[in-house]
Amino acid sequence: QGRLMTTHSFETYGIGDFALHSGKVLRDVQVAYVSHGHLNADGSNAILVTHGYTSGPSMLSLNHHTAEGSWANLLGPGRPLDTDRYFIVCTNMLGSSFGTTGPQSINPETGMPWGPEFPDINMADIVGVQHQFLKSMGVNHLRAVVGPSYGGWQALQWAIAYPHMVDAAGVIVSGLKHPDGLSAQSQLDKLKSSPEWRDGLYPQFGGMPETLFEIRMQTMRNYGLERLYEDREPDALKRQEMLAKPCRDWASKFDPYTLVALAGAAESFNVEARMNELQARLLLMVCTTDAIFPPNPKTTALVNSLKVPHRYVEIDSPYGHMASGIEWRQLEPQLRWLINGDEKTQQTQ
Repeated sequence: QGRLMTTHSFETYGIGDFALHSGKVLRDVQVAYVSHGHLNADGSNAILVTHGYTSGPSMLSLNHHTAEGSWANLLGPGRPLDTDRYFIVCTNMLGSSFGTTGPQSINPETGMPWGPEFPDINMADIVGVQHQFLKSMGVNHLRAVVGPSYGGWQALQWAIAYPHMVDAAGVIVSGLKHPDGLSAQSQLDKLKSSPEWRDGLYPQFGGMPETLFEIRMQTMRNYGLERLYEDREPDALKRQEMLAKPCRDWASKFDPYTLVALAGAAESFNVEARMNELQARLLLMVCTTDAIFPPNPKTTALVNSLKVPHRYVEIDSPYGHMASGIEWRQLEPQLRWLINGDEKTQQTQ
């Protein structure tokens, strides 16, 4: 405790074995993370930033576009994610492809990557691994857990599973439950339809780069990245190059079965019936043009009925699911309220 934790590149930390909800034990779980600032002596000044479905801790890195856009503008001395006051940590979630144990990791029983044999996980497992990691690093309390999209679900899971450890939960371009359409089976069917799948033996053949490239291109279009490039570059060919380059880079690093593992982990997520258990401050922000988590009157009413300090905010933006990064200026005052606290103020916009 009290150790300096200023890093700007991924570190990896072993948390030992972890018992999954299924009863299976994952051996020697590794957690990749980035951190900024330092942890105080009693381990009480941490903020956990949680990332989205296909992104990772690089969402805090300058000049790095993830599915949700970069949060780098929100990080630094005096910024909402204030590195002078707080220990800011972003872990790669269990089952992802950027250093934490997942389908790309070696199965100790076979000596080969897990691939499709990676065990089923759920949101409680993902957050449980984060909890075990943070406790082992000396973090005893979280000023806030905040993240976009899939990261918003993690923030809610944290607030419900560990109510005495979390002061505030930030749920950005996200919702209270898993939306229709995204399922482990649909992701698996998509992968199996590709010749690169090779009966699930793709790790032995260099992965599935072309399949993942096509998936990523379509995902970025769905998220609104093409609209952003239209605003920045008039030449259509150059826009396609701008879109293709990060997609190709992502496809070269991402394990295809991660799409299945994380989709499966979220399928049963629904905290609508448990929102009255919240003890943490809550910030829920949605974008007016987000096709994945559109404004929902039921959600609005539920949030505004809560007794805990809360804000429900609609981001007015044409950028849909990308708005959490592109519209960071709209996030800034709301995150300051969330993290610094103002229990006298509640707001609906």
